[in-house]
Amino acid sequence: MDYHIEKIASPGAIVGEGPLWNPEENRIYWTDIQSGKLFKYNPKDGSNKIIHHGVEVGGFRFNEGGGLILGTWEGIMLWKSDKDFKWIKTGTLEGKNIPFRINDTTAGPDGSFYCGTDATDWQNDILFRVNIDSSIDIIDEGITLCNGMGFSPDEKNFYSTDTLAKTIYKWDYNHKTKSLSNKKVLVKIVDENEGMTDGMTIDSEGFIWSAIWGGSKVIRFDPDGKKEREIIFPATQTSCPMFGGKDLNELYVTTASAGTGMTKAEAIGIEPKGYDYNAYRGGDLFRVKLDIQGKLDYKTKF
Repeated sequence: MDYHIEKIASPGAIVGEGPLWNPEENRIYWTDIQSGKLFKYNPKDGSNKIIHHGVEVGGFRFNEGGGLILGTWEGIMLWKSDKDFKWIKTGTLEGKNIPFRINDTTAGPDGSFYCGTDATDWQNDILFRVNIDSSIDIIDEGITLCNGMGFSPDEKNFYSTDTLAKTIYKWDYNHKTKSLSNKKVLVKIVDENEGMTDGMTIDSEGFIWSAIWGGSKVIRFDPDGKKEREIIFPATQTSCPMFGGKDLNELYVTTASAGTGMTKAEAIGIEPKGYDYNAYRGGDLFRVKLDIQGKLDYKTKF
């Protein structure tokens, strides 16, 4: 299948991540984690404005009461501007002594905020939920690097990603109690040439779209974990997809200019076998129009 892929913004993002569509504004928001920037891209005029420059933002969601909930490298923040914000959580996770260094996020159907850490040198990261009363529930531990997560359209399943394990997990989700159970492997990448599962989104049909870091691609998996299609991008470090556009049929994909070894001599051991160190890594925002419709993410309620 042929796809028309557009490079629509090129700010040289160090670790471009977390695109999120705002249907009220018809804008896509995204973050460059390591430069501490949030961008707002306008498809109408092609502008890509910096709306935040400061603390590093691993992930975020729109808040029902206004503003954004940011999962940052210093804590959880309710943000309206760099002059109007409030910290919800800072320091370390209670009882875990693990910093609130957030790598990816999503919102739950009830308005809670799901976060995964990148705080333990890829040894024992944690997936947790910040409830709307600001209490915290630990969901999963022993993760090497928390990444993409989301809910099925029928709200019966939750998905989470461990990037270094190259794995996407599927959980049973109880809408009434918010309980998560029966964790099992949905996708496990075993091909050493493929790359690693990174950020994700879920479409209106319940299929999972996973960015494959180091693999120059986004893969669509069916609800049973079978690969349905893949889209190749002109950048090796694809980090996260998200649907947007008026009809939610445009896939926006972030990429990163740095993150793994920049030369073979600097390899850190997570690069795919046969990785081309001379290939273009990224730092851009891409867009591709599809024959599939996405679904809007939930908003938080803080």
